[in-house]
Amino acid sequence: MSDPQIDPAGNTQAFRAFAQQQDTTASREQSSRLPIWIAVGAALVVILAVVAYLLLR
Repeated sequence: MSDPQIDPAGNTQAFRAFAQQQDTTASREQSSRLPIWIAVGAALVVILAVVAYLLLR
């Protein structure tokens, strides 16, 4: 019985397709972090505004 999973290192074209698929997955993961960084930045602005208000009060 043959193994249904093909080794991507077996031929160049399959390896290139495998590598490109990994790059696409990695780029999707990077873009999903953008909302987190925006939320962190907004939280820092709010915290700095509160501290400035308390110091100038």
